[in-house]
Amino acid sequence: RSVESDAAIRAGLEGAEARGNAMFDAIERAGIIRAGRTEKEIEEDIYILAKKDFGVDIHWHKRLVRSGINTVCVYSEDPESRTVEADDTVFLDLGPVFANANARWEAALGRSYAMGNDPDKKRLVADLPRLFNVVKAHYDAAPNITGEELYGYAQKVADESGWVFGGTIAGHIVGEFPHAQLIPGREEHRIAAGNAKRMRDPDADGYARNWILEIHLVDKTKSWGGFYERLL
Repeated sequence: RSVESDAAIRAGLEGAEARGNAMFDAIERAGIIRAGRTEKEIEEDIYILAKKDFGVDIHWHKRLVRSGINTVCVYSEDPESRTVEADDTVFLDLGPVFANANARWEAALGRSYAMGNDPDKKRLVADLPRLFNVVKAHYDAAPNITGEELYGYAQKVADESGWVFGGTIAGHIVGEFPHAQLIPGREEHRIAAGNAKRMRDPDADGYARNWILEIHLVDKTKSWGGFYERLL
């Protein structure tokens, strides 16, 4: 593998993430996320907007819209759709696939919102990107770090900030579609307990692995939380 090829893969992923962020901005401008709507209604409108305005017809994982108690659930759970209430936290976890001239690239993005004025909920939403940057800085400073070590660090900084780390993982690999669909059951491709493999080790084909970092924070009462993810 050439450095240029790995750089091109990274550029494709960063381009997809930039388009994903623009899609989130459009979702917010459209007022799709608001109290009185069900999670399912919000999810359906996101699908329509993504297809109409961004040409997204493939999502490499299910689109998650979660509010209130459902924000405590991990990805694999499927709680009943609930109606967003005026004081809820709400998060979106989306996996749009964006095409360019040569390939289709997976994006994985999460954002959270505090619908009301509760100061604790606003603090949690603000802590999500802050702790993402703290965990990323730790990764950047530790060239030999393993998946389980970074997961443990994410749990530690969440606890130190007054939260519970809600995720059973803190991220996963991402790449050219359908790259991420190949990862279920393969712990070495997750930032999780039990992954003793160095995150910077190349994959079986010699490619540099690109990682998504997920921060899932839950209140100590375990009744509400939030979620944030980006390229590591």
